[in-house]
Amino acid sequence: MRGFAKALTLLVTLVAVTTAAAMPVKTWTSKQFMGGKANVGTVTATVDGGKITLRLSDDFKVPDTPAPHWQIVDSKGNAFLLNRLVIKGDKYNQEIVLPAYVKDVAKVQIWCAWAEALLGETSFDTIVK
Repeated sequence: MRGFAKALTLLVTLVAVTTAAAMPVKTWTSKQFMGGKANVGTVTATVDGGKITLRLSDDFKVPDTPAPHWQIVDSKGNAFLLNRLVIKGDKYNQEIVLPAYVKDVAKVQIWCAWAEALLGETSFDTIVK
């Protein structure tokens, strides 16, 4: 009986892992950014294996402000100030993998951490989970 229980547990675990690995990658595209400084481009959200990745479109223009950052607002209204957009030279963080504590995405904002001002925001037709 003990051997049967172990085999059953192993089978259930194997099915769960296989099913999770076989889950399709989900993708959403936001509406266009709206705001005083960030008003061009969109964000593509991808959920793969429970991880949410956001990527700014190629036509997005980084605002000419001192410290533009990624800011995420979840479905409960919590705001998460994340990575700075501009990095060394002319490069910028066009893509970000959200930390595990960000469970979903209702809005993506471009936030100036220096002036503490909203530069622009966008949302998706549904909450990204």
